[in-house]
Amino acid sequence: MAKLTAEQITAGLAGLPGWSAEDGALVKTFTFPTFPAGVAFVDRVAVAAEEMGHHPDITISYTRITMRLSTHDEGGVTEKDLALARRIEAARG
Repeated sequence: MAKLTAEQITAGLAGLPGWSAEDGALVKTFTFPTFPAGVAFVDRVAVAAEEMGHHPDITISYTRITMRLSTHDEGGVTEKDLALARRIEAARG
């Protein structure tokens, strides 16, 4: 799968509020009311990522969960990352 251009990434992010392109990746930080709620979200993302065979970098900092998506084989953002971002949004609940 080919790396997307800056224009393609911008167009793809139009339907993903709160996501941004940073240093060759898609990034968003989610905030939850409690630590267990954030971890439950990570669990739902893990299931979606396994189904897709495409895994995000996840940082857990108490109630703040940061997702960073990049297709390492391609050296940047691909359609896989946009698709995973959409699945992550659906997992938020």
